[in-house]
Parts: sequence; structure tokens; C-alpha cells
Amino acid sequence: MDLLAHLEAYAATADEASFSRAADRLGIAQPLLSRRIKTLEEHFGGLLFDRSRRQITITELGALLLPYARDVLDRAQRLRQVAGTAGRARTQAVGVPAHCAPAALARAIRAGAEHGITLGMRELPPAERASGLADGSLSYALVRVPPERGAFQVPLGLASAPEASGGGRGPEYDGVRRAVHLEDLRPRRGRGAERTAPPPVLTLPEDQVPSCEDRLERAVARAGLPPGRFRPAGPAATALAETLAGRALLLCAEPLARQHGARWAPLGDRSLHRGYDVSGAPDRSGSAEVPHWLVPLLASAAGAAARGPGGPGSGTGAEDVPARLAARG
Repeated sequence: MDLLAHLEAYAATADEASFSRAADRLGIAQPLLSRRIKTLEEHFGGLLFDRSRRQITITELGALLLPYARDVLDRAQRLRQVAGTAGRARTQAVGVPAHCAPAALARAIRAGAEHGITLGMRELPPAERASGLADGSLSYALVRVPPERGAFQVPLGLASAPEASGGGRGPEYDGVRRAVHLEDLRPRRGRGAERTAPPPVLTLPEDQVPSCEDRLERAVARAGLPPGRFRPAGPAATALAETLAGRALLLCAEPLARQHGARWAPLGDRSLHRGYDVSGAPDRSGSAEVPHWLVPLLASAAGAAARGPGGPGSGTGAEDVPARLAARG
């Protein structure tokens, strides 16, 4: 017996003095309510209502037990409220790429607090963000997808040393903010018809995903570059140090380059840019909903621009530098 459902039928009938009105109040059929009352009467060993008159009345036993029934229902309601509050207070883990803008992540955390949700940001590589959603260790995450399929795009480009130095080499393109094509990275002839040694291009863990690596490998082959020209980087700090020393170029988003004083120019091939979706962990029903207010905040933290009818950058964040770059390609 579902005791709470039966007690609700009992209390509603006592309030309404009518089986039909009590059933309407609870949103159930009258025969079901009548069966619940009868089951309770059998359980308690006596009639709860006198049905011999035109309008039902509560019996002496019914009046005696009614306060206790209401107390049980009140306690159950408080229990549900406490459970709901505890669920809202539980930290919701959010998987984000490394090197997201701290100020933008802070805005997402504050927005969560305003909506009664405690958000905890976790910097994870792409594969761990996807697996975290699958195993439930993450509630929400920025998931890498091909840029043409993603709701958001992050323009990628090449970072280089602030200026050429005696011990290193500057980039193989000028510092003007123009689109860079992979063909620009072909070795140039130096003195004596010797080819200068080109610096490697390092890729960060955020871009070391199969779909991105396969696409980059094909683009490198089309551009006539040697396969080893693009190399996976280790720790980001080491990759940045090599870049700032003029010993390498770094494939990255503009905010990371600017934060460390490197020069940066966007890639002209937008198929090599990063694509993102904001996804949620599926619940028991299989649905994976993400709060509408959280989506643009997480995308902004990654430096992304929304894709709209007018192309990349036509959505939110139109005044941000990444959005303007995405709009111009």
C-alpha cells in the first residue's frame, strides 16, 4: 500500500466531505479514491466515513486518526523540501577546457548562485569531459565537436614570439592581423639557396582529439608540409616557453597568446578552428538538459562565438575580439 497516497485521499475527503470533490482535488478518478479509503479502513479496522447519509461525514475513528494522518503528510512534505534543497545545494561539476578566462568562469559561478545552483569548475582535456558526462561525474561540460556542427566556434591561430631575437626565429608570416594559411609555413630559401630550418608548430591537449588531428593531418598534406611539422605539445607552460623563446609556433586561441604577450594571427582555414557544444549529463529518462543561462557563459569562457544565421560570430558576444575574428574568418 502506498501509505502517503492513501492518507492524502483520506485527508482530502475529510476536507471536502465529498468523494467526487476530493478526487478532483487530487486529480484522480473517484473509484480510485474510494478504493484507497476502503483499503485504509480495512488497514485500521474501522470505518473512517459514514456513507449512510446524503453527504458523507467523518466517523469518530476518522476524526481521531485525522490529526495523525495530517502530521504524517506534513512531515513527508518537509522531507521532500529538505531533499530538494539539498539537491540544489550539491555542487554541480562543470568540465571546461584548460586556460578558460577566469573572469568569465566567475560570471558563470555567480549566475549559478543566483539560480540556486552551486557550480564547481573543473579543467579537463576533451576526452575526460566527454567521459565525465557519460559516467555522471560531471553535470555539464563544453564538448569538442567539428566546428561546422558546433553551436560555438573558437578561432584558432598561430602564436609566436613577440619579436624576433638573436637566438630564435620570428614567425614565417608578418605580425599584421591577417589570416594565415598553412601554405605560408613552407620553408623559405635563405642565402646560398639553402632552406632555412622552419620552427615546429606545437598543438595543445585541447586540440589533440582524433577528429581534429585527422583534419589537421589532411590539411598539412594538402599544404605540402612535412608530417612532423605539427607536433603534440606537452605541458602548456613548456609549449609557451618554447614559443616565446622563438623556437616554435603554437596553435592556440587568441586569449592564451595575448595573455602571455605573444603575437597571434588567425588561421584562414575555419575547418581547423575549435567547435563546441554545451552538454549535460543524461538523467534517468535519458534527457540531458542544460540551463539556458549557462550556455553563453561557458561558451564565452572558452573564447567562443555563437554560430547564427549570419555565420560564426552573429550570435552572442559580438563585441568580443574572438567573436569579431570569427565573423571575419
